[in-house]
Amino acid sequence: MEKTVKTSAFTRVAEIKLSYRNKIKPCERPQVTCSADSYKVLRESWDKSKLEFVEQFKVLLLNRANRVLGIYEVSTGGVAGTVADPKLIFAAALKACASGIILSHNHPSGNLKPSSADLQLTQKLKRGGELLDIAVLDHIILTSESYYSLADEGLL
Repeated sequence: MEKTVKTSAFTRVAEIKLSYRNKIKPCERPQVTCSADSYKVLRESWDKSKLEFVEQFKVLLLNRANRVLGIYEVSTGGVAGTVADPKLIFAAALKACASGIILSHNHPSGNLKPSSADLQLTQKLKRGGELLDIAVLDHIILTSESYYSLADEGLL
């Protein structure tokens, strides 16, 4: 006589696994101590062909010593904007076990002034970071020639 075993939906769930691998020694990672350092790291990693072409949103992930754990590219949009999903930003920060993050996006137009949407998003992410004990240290707007730091301007 055959025995039929029913498998419940409760036994078929996905396993979530978190890991972070960094092949760079901690002492060799760039350290960010000011907005100019952030701009330099971001500028070096940015695809130059996209800087004046489409808007992108990236996040610098930092450890407690403000050394760069990595750069996460959140999104690439069009000429006038891109979507920065807070869930994706904090998922990356949590996965890297980041203590702080620096938000960044480029303005293909060359205009450094933050939009009201930029300011609202920054405040929303700052509040989210406070809940997760992840400091939002700055939001850098880049162009091919310069940058604008919301922290330097007292807007954070």
